[in-house]
Amino acid sequence: MRIEETIEKMSIWSRARNLIKGSTQKDQLAKLMQEVGELSDNICKGKCTKDDIGDIGVVINNLALQAGYTLAECFEHSYNDIKNRKGVMLNGIFIKEGDS
Repeated sequence: MRIEETIEKMSIWSRARNLIKGSTQKDQLAKLMQEVGELSDNICKGKCTKDDIGDIGVVINNLALQAGYTLAECFEHSYNDIKNRKGVMLNGIFIKEGDS
C-alpha cells in the first residue's frame, strides 16, 4: 500500500472516531507525549517499536488535520527548510552549521 493511501485511511479512521473535531490540539499533544513515552520505554527495553512509531504517526496526522494541513504539506514544508542545511554529527546529534 502506498503511504498516501495509508495516510488517507488514517484520516478517515480518525474522523470517524471524532478525533479531529472532538478533541483539541492540546488533547492530541497529550496523546502524542503518551505515545512518545511508550516508544521510549520500548527502545530502552530493546523491544519492537513499529507500533509505537505508527501510533505517533497517527497522532501527528491528527494534529496536522486539526491545524488545517495535510501531513504531506507539513513534511514538504520541513524538507524545504532543511534540504540545504549543512552541519556535522557530534555525539549522535546533528549540529547545523552556524549553531556550533
